[in-house]
Amino acid sequence: MKIVVVSDTHMPRMSKRLPTVLRHELADAEAIIHAGDWTRLAVYEALAAYAPVYGVIGNNDGPEIAAKFGMRKLLTLGGCRIGIVHGHGAALRTKTEAHAVAAFKEERPDAIVYGHSHIPVLRRDAKSGMLIFNPGSPTDKRRQAQFSFGIMEAVDGKLSARHVFYPDKG
Repeated sequence: MKIVVVSDTHMPRMSKRLPTVLRHELADAEAIIHAGDWTRLAVYEALAAYAPVYGVIGNNDGPEIAAKFGMRKLLTLGGCRIGIVHGHGAALRTKTEAHAVAAFKEERPDAIVYGHSHIPVLRRDAKSGMLIFNPGSPTDKRRQAQFSFGIMEAVDGKLSARHVFYPDKG
């Protein structure tokens, strides 16, 4: 199962439309995860034209998005349990990952997807083997060298992930 993973789209302020490279990957996606900071429900509608969308709210999302999505979500895709949270609420952005992991300490999912920092992260926890994944941002790279989003593959309970990096959001 191909899962396209995005976060921190901040649309339309940071981009009027989804980047071309992202739209190309969405074309054969079986599911889409958005880890918050959509800023407009139109982003959900654009993504939903491709595949089922699962998401959470971020700190820049208003009441319209809050009414549709919760603060955290635990779902099963391709036999893998995936926790989704934006990650805001940590006192420092350097603590965003720890805050995201703590949100699911009781459930112990196979993976945690988070956003907020706009910093791409892909690692496995040495003790639990849990995949920890921040896709970065497809439209607002901040201090990162490139824009990014993620691709997860979930097959028979096995989960892998990778980033897609690109220089411009056109």
